[in-house]
Amino acid sequence: MSGLLPPPHLIEADADVAPLMKVLAAEPALAVDTESNSLFVYRERVCLIQFSTPQADYIVDPLRADVRPLAPLFANPQQQKIFHAAEYDILSLKRDYGFEFANLFDTMVAARTLGWTQTGLAALLEQHFGVKMNKKHQRANWGKRPLSAEQLDYARLDTHYLFQLRDLLLAELTQTGRLAEAQEEFDRLARLKPETTTPDPHAFWRVSGAHDLDARQAAILNELFLYRDRQARRHDVPPFKVMSDATLVALAKQAPQRKEDLRGVFGMTAGQIARHGEELLAAVKRGLAAPPARRPRSAPKPDEVRERFEKLRRWRRQKAQARGVESDVIVPREALWELARRVPRTTADLASLEHLGPWRRQMYGAEILEVLADK
Repeated sequence: MSGLLPPPHLIEADADVAPLMKVLAAEPALAVDTESNSLFVYRERVCLIQFSTPQADYIVDPLRADVRPLAPLFANPQQQKIFHAAEYDILSLKRDYGFEFANLFDTMVAARTLGWTQTGLAALLEQHFGVKMNKKHQRANWGKRPLSAEQLDYARLDTHYLFQLRDLLLAELTQTGRLAEAQEEFDRLARLKPETTTPDPHAFWRVSGAHDLDARQAAILNELFLYRDRQARRHDVPPFKVMSDATLVALAKQAPQRKEDLRGVFGMTAGQIARHGEELLAAVKRGLAAPPARRPRSAPKPDEVRERFEKLRRWRRQKAQARGVESDVIVPREALWELARRVPRTTADLASLEHLGPWRRQMYGAEILEVLADK
């Protein structure tokens, strides 16, 4: 266990959620984190929600208790929610429960805004508080029950020290005049939207190495990808645990016709051949008979858009290097693409952009317009 910290309060029943809500709603700020099971199931879900107040740590089990009554906490603009690396947590909670978010403070975003060399939570806890997190739990199966005392202790450390870490960062952000910049990024994170779950017929193109294949090989890859997806869904495991991307691409390139041909394919062990051999050969056969797969035309960027994006990216890199921060601290990638597509000419045009907030418009707007005007 973590030193002399009292054990966290574990919330595992619907009846315990309302009393917890009453306690948490009375606080001006909450530290928050989540744990999910993405490494172990076909369709991941949030398996724990951790809260800390200055007085206590709470771990809510959404696999056993209905957490939807917690929605007002996340949406309350009068109550600050402190996360570390909030993006994944926000997208997961929006995806699973439709929560909305207001008034965030992200300690990782704050550290990156300040140009701190260490921004991971484990490193920050050790550096500033002398706390060492047990890394063996980073890849734990958080969907498996019961949870061990060690797991619960590890989960609570993700939030227990966030108040103190926020205070350190807030003081430096204020002192350096960077608070408004960080706040703009906090607000942008709150507006993020999870990806839709609508089936994508072009999903196989996201397999690493797919774009190195010719049209016939791509058609085979599509059939192999669909087979792997069906197996992953059937056994409720992530697709990579059925077969790696590299193996799918190797199969698509070599297009084996007989079971013995599978033995020389990268990643095809004796066990894999025994489990999947016949159906893989059938998938290859379907791919050979299918129309050649053409790359989707939905997202090509015109040459002039790409050229503008590259000019903006070079400008951003120079600004980041001069300041000693990572490039996306200056302007997020989404904003660069929006600028490259929309080509604003005036400050009024900049104000109409979704991904470029008022602080960045004031700080960088004139330079951005100059970059875009430069022929």
